[in-house]
Amino acid sequence: MNKVDQDQRATEVALFRYAAAVEYAGAKYNGWQAQSGDNVRCVQLEVEKALSRVANHPLSVVCAGRTDAGVSASHQVIHFDSPVQRPERGWVMGSNTYLPDDVAIRWVKPVSDQFHARFSAQERRYRYLIYSASVKPALLARGVTWTHKRLNIAPMIAAAADLVGEHDFTSYRAVACQAHSPVREVKELNVYNSGNLIVIDIRANAFLHHMVRNIAGVLMKIGAGEAEPAWAKEVLEARDRRQGGVTAPPWGLYFVDVGYPEVFDLPSAESGPFFLS
Repeated sequence: MNKVDQDQRATEVALFRYAAAVEYAGAKYNGWQAQSGDNVRCVQLEVEKALSRVANHPLSVVCAGRTDAGVSASHQVIHFDSPVQRPERGWVMGSNTYLPDDVAIRWVKPVSDQFHARFSAQERRYRYLIYSASVKPALLARGVTWTHKRLNIAPMIAAAADLVGEHDFTSYRAVACQAHSPVREVKELNVYNSGNLIVIDIRANAFLHHMVRNIAGVLMKIGAGEAEPAWAKEVLEARDRRQGGVTAPPWGLYFVDVGYPEVFDLPSAESGPFFLS
């Protein structure tokens, strides 16, 4: 077989597309995305290495939403293409054998080539966990954000209501955010507590860089009694990042769900992270 025939045959190899859900604790990683440089740990490379060993060939993955350094996920959705077919359980168990303890594949499912983990997504959901107590927690030290201040959730709930809907979130995005438009639709924003743990649960069509952490920073200041609930709306309407509060730490931020059209028939996400009821 000459080189031309080999090249033609290579282009005719069928590729199968798979969707998968990944769970990871982000504390020891420099975010999801693969980065250049030595000794830079990222979740994407760990996942690609593990899946490549199961597939027995190099492959790359595309995620629903990149997460920053220190940010975790209970239901990050990805897709990848491979010319090989494996049972769903084979992909899951095989990959988890090669993954570090703080990363896990939850499920793998064959999908049509029309599915795209990022561009097919209709909405995304994050949860931000705050531990409000006088003494820092030893357990989940990098799984929650700790504040020694006693936060009152009633004014936080009132403030959160003003952020629901379609708005210009310039004041709530990072200065270096590269999104073309600052307009996002927050479909749901709930604040509730379980003992000393306070949960900010937010669902939107998409998010800007640091948007959830900036919202959390504003709500925490309001909960501490350092600003009135109306301040959240004032910050929003200012359309100026300098008018916002301090960006909350990455610890305690979880990417917990992605919404896709029903035609793809993906497994639904359990309320995450797993230790949160």
